[in-house]
Formats: sequence, C-alpha cells, structure tokens
Amino acid sequence: MTGQSIPSWKGYLRKNGSKGIRNKILVMYTVECSSFVAKEIGSHYKHSDIDVDVVGFAGCTDNEYALRMMIAMIRHPNIGALLTVGLGCEYLQAKSLAEIAKQEGKPASWMLIQERGGTLKTIEEGKAAIERLHEELQRETVLTDMSLADLVIGAECGGSDYTSGLAGNVVVGRLYDLLVEAGGTAIFEEIVEAIGLRDILLERAANDTVRADLGATYDKMLDYCKSVRQYSVSPGNFAGGLTTIEEKSMGAFVKSGSKPIEGVLRVSQNAPHPGLWLLDSTPDPHFMGFGYTNPNDNEGLMDLICSGSHLVFLVTGRGTVVGSAVSPVIKITGNETTYRRMSDDLDFCSGAALTGEKSMDALAEELLQLVVATCGGQQTKAEKLKHKEYYIPYKYQSTGTNCEG
Repeated sequence: MTGQSIPSWKGYLRKNGSKGIRNKILVMYTVECSSFVAKEIGSHYKHSDIDVDVVGFAGCTDNEYALRMMIAMIRHPNIGALLTVGLGCEYLQAKSLAEIAKQEGKPASWMLIQERGGTLKTIEEGKAAIERLHEELQRETVLTDMSLADLVIGAECGGSDYTSGLAGNVVVGRLYDLLVEAGGTAIFEEIVEAIGLRDILLERAANDTVRADLGATYDKMLDYCKSVRQYSVSPGNFAGGLTTIEEKSMGAFVKSGSKPIEGVLRVSQNAPHPGLWLLDSTPDPHFMGFGYTNPNDNEGLMDLICSGSHLVFLVTGRGTVVGSAVSPVIKITGNETTYRRMSDDLDFCSGAALTGEKSMDALAEELLQLVVATCGGQQTKAEKLKHKEYYIPYKYQSTGTNCEG
C-alpha cells in the first residue's frame, strides 16, 4: 500500500469478540411455508433506517448443509440481532436458532405462525419484535476500531467475458495481495472454474498438506462436473469472447492474486488464521446427484459470506444486478462499455488498465479506497437499490477436519 496512513474505520463489536461492518437485524424463516410472513415483516423496513435482511431455507426436511449455513449467518459479525419465523412442524426449529443467537450474545426473538394465529397476527407481532430488537441494538452496540487485519473478503465471478481475466479479476487479485500483506483474510471460490489448472493450483500451496488437499478438492470437482455433465461455462461467456472452459478458468483463477494458498475451507467454515484460502462448495462424492453446485451467483456469494466474509466482490464482464443479504457486494467489471451501460448497478471499473490509462496497482489502490469506504458505512450500488438476494440449497458436504468451523 502506498502512503503513510493505515486504513481504518469504526466497526461493531460483538459480545463474542468478533467485529462487523454492518449492524443488521436478520429475519430468518425456517421453511417455505413461513417465507411469506418473514418477507412481509422484512419489507416493512425496506425504506427504513433499521437495516433488516431476510433469509431462509425452503426445505421441510433435514439438511445439515443448509442448517450449517443458517447458523453461520446467525454468528456472522455483520448480524447484530435475529428474529426467526417458523410455521411450527418443520425440521428446523425457530426457537433453537434463536437460542444460538442468544448464546452468541445477540438479541433474538422467535415465533411460530401456527401458535401466533396466522399470517396477519404474526406479521404484526414480527414488526413489534423488530422494533424491540432495534431498541436493544441501539442501547447495547459498541463501536470499535477496525483495520484490514480484521477484514475477511470473498470473491467470485458472474457473467464473465474476455475482460474478466484481463482486468476485472486481475485488480481483485492485486487487492487480495494487499489485503493478505496487511494481515487480512481473502477467500476465493469457484473450484469448478479451475478446469485444466490442477498443476498451477498445486504450485500455490503453502505446504505439502495443503497441496494434497488442493489436489483432492480439484479431483472431486472434476468428477462432479463429469457426473452431472455440466461445466461452469455459459452462452453468455461465449458471447463475451471466451471460447473454452479452460480459458474461462484462467481468467477466474487470477482473482486469487499471487499469495500462497493456506488451505481449503468447506462452506460455513471460517479461516483458522489470516491469509489466502480456497472455498470448496462442491458436493461430496457419495452424495453426487443431490444439488448442483453454484446454480446461481447468489449461492456462491452466500457460501463466501457463511465462511465469514464481511464483504464480497462480484466480478462481471457482461453485467449483473444482484446484491446479497448479510454482507455488502462490490460489483467490479473490466469492461468499460458494460460499466457505462450499467453504472447504476456496478461499483468499480478496471477497464482503464486495458487502455493503458492506469496501472493495475493504481486501480488496486482505488479499489482499496472503495473497500475502506464501504466498511465505514458507505452503501454499495446494490445496497442503495435494496438488492438483497440469497440462496440456500439442498446440498450434502461434510465439514472435513482441516479447518475450524
């Protein structure tokens, strides 16, 4: 980093010692049958000063993967308080999830629609609960100093074109190098976009144990792609100038920067120490056929967030409009035409590197300034537009044994 000052901002200190960059109330539904009520409660605060997000799992039966994601969101440092809304007969229980939040020292409330008297009564009681949780947050939230060493950033691609691997992902890789050098944590995912890069991936391993984990993760991914007859490449990628999955993979992998890869995380695991980490979201082999990995960008974003990302980068060449619940999304493109056309949605353009107007290092410094401003409370384009998408799938993946949950 150039200059003398060390970037810093005020964050929110949680009772468990973690630090967040947002102070959200999370409304969480436990089954599709309670999603309407939860969303109605959340929508009441769409244009309010109270920052409310809604997430949930549609399934009525047991899925450990989804449960781990929901618990990870409850524990996420950007979440200050929780309201869970259930129907009453589903596997995931609203009360149990609220108790987890309370154990973390976060204000929490829960309700079952069957017990509260139906849709309208539960919505009204839910809004009253939000008001109480907000008042408690206002009284009890403690501000704290934060720096890059406290920060976890995740990154993925969406709607890639030829500029993604030449400029968009490159500037993210340079930013990741700066973040790791400052003692922070960087997480990149999309192992399904590492086709053909096994040797390159393994060369980045921090040690022999990590090298073995990376190799096993790559091999599992390749078997998965073969089994479902799908690779992470689309007609939009081809229209954007990419010709093969290997070409797309080279452009996607460059967002990891140049630092050693410290290890492989499973979804909902936090990095045990700072550095650069690969997030594996591919289902485990003996559960092949249950749940396609990355059916949309918001699954990938939620995977990164559930592994502790305070904010996430979404790199796009063709353009994207989504945001995310829980953590802000900074949308980056290397395509100046796309940026001009979708400037209401996109936050940052690194296309000046392709024209020679600016260097990648200069652009990385500019992106760093945007990151610090966002951490300090400046809203991203998606936040301003109230894009708060999310996706929690049915999927099966063990937690593994190499990283702390």
